Amino acid sequence: MQMPLPKIPLSRWIDSGLDFLIENFSFITKAISEVTTEGINLFVNVMEFFPPWVVIIALAILTWYLGGKKIGIFSFLGFMLIWNLGLWKATISTMALVLVATLIAVGFGVPLGILAALNEKFYRFVMPVLDFMQTMPAFVYLIPAIPFFGLGAVSAVFATVVFAMPPAIRLTSLGIRQVPTELIEAADAFGSTKRQKLLKVQLPLAMPTIMAGINQTIMLSLSMVVIAAMIGAAGLGGEVLRAIQRFQPGRGFEAGLGVVVLAIILDRITQSIGKKNNNK
Repeated sequence: MQMPLPKIPLSRWIDSGLDFLIENFSFITKAISEVTTEGINLFVNVMEFFPPWVVIIALAILTWYLGGKKIGIFSFLGFMLIWNLGLWKATISTMALVLVATLIAVGFGVPLGILAALNEKFYRFVMPVLDFMQTMPAFVYLIPAIPFFGLGAVSAVFATVVFAMPPAIRLTSLGIRQVPTELIEAADAFGSTKRQKLLKVQLPLAMPTIMAGINQTIMLSLSMVVIAAMIGAAGLGGEVLRAIQRFQPGRGFEAGLGVVVLAIILDRITQSIGKKNNNK
């Protein structure tokens, strides 16, 4: 039943706002699209230049160094399984999307989290915005991405960044705010500037919490790969989507298993880095 009061033309306002942005700022979105596309293509081309077994060994050594022996062995076996299942190229595409989206989300999220921790007015402003971003269904972020960037990987990166950024902001702010006041007062007593206090006291002590935020950003980025496939992003999400469309549950499970392997590897690496910083 229609409400007796006139309907608020919210959808028309949003449509008009998007049309205005597209008409007047399309040159910015084109530049962003070109840079993002180049970044994704560079990563994919480098990874595909070498034989898969060379890349797998290199990744296993890197994960061993960053996360320890167990995760190094797991990554070697996991990537070998992915290669055996014929999902190596799809996995590289997914890694590129997650890597670019995570770098952008962290690049914006951590500085905004620092600002939120140091500025009370900005903190009060940004927290409701983050609540809105985290409660909005992930599919909704695909709507503005398509008119700005068209179908493809760039729109997928845009939607993923917006969806995955809030934990980086929240936990960076939380980590800095949780630094004991006694240590802040001691730094002030020694005549530290705000910059010295931030770089030498607050950020090092907050690093485990910041790494937890980066970990959550990576996990949320991975959770978007199937949704992003709906707007033309390649990778493991595309394999899952095709399996659903063709009703191939076995193929869908294989692609899903590839996402799980990536998630476990990235999760353990970021957790390990956070623990190392906590033990220093």
